[in-house]
Formats: sequence, C-alpha cells, structure tokens
Amino acid sequence: MIPLTMVDPGEEQIIKRIGGNEEIRHHLENLGFCVGGAVTVINTLAGSVIVNIKESRVAIGKDMAMKIMV
Repeated sequence: MIPLTMVDPGEEQIIKRIGGNEEIRHHLENLGFCVGGAVTVINTLAGSVIVNIKESRVAIGKDMAMKIMV
C-alpha cells in the first residue's frame, strides 16, 4: 500500500485504507472516499491533489491525501 500522493497522474487505484481520526475519516467519506472505491489522480499542484472519484473532481490537501492508502 502507498499513500495517494505517491500515485502517478492518470492511474486508477482502489482505496484500501483510510487513516486519521474519526472526524477526518468521516469528512473524507462525505467527499466520496471509501474503502474499495476507485480513485484516479488527475494532478498535483500547489500542495493539493486533484482526484476523480465517483465521476466528480475533488481537490484535497496533501496532508489528507497522505491518509488515503491505495
């Protein structure tokens, strides 16, 4: 498993684990990140990671992306 920040843009990955405290996990779940779901990194810039999840584009900070293991 590697954190989402280490994935090359354009590669679809399956989320295997979401770390952090309960509040962080709940926030990420509300954005569409759930274990077993597919996520594609679109780009990384200015401390943010832009991903495509559930047919939506979402930008999250690198600290949050480090908690998502694929």
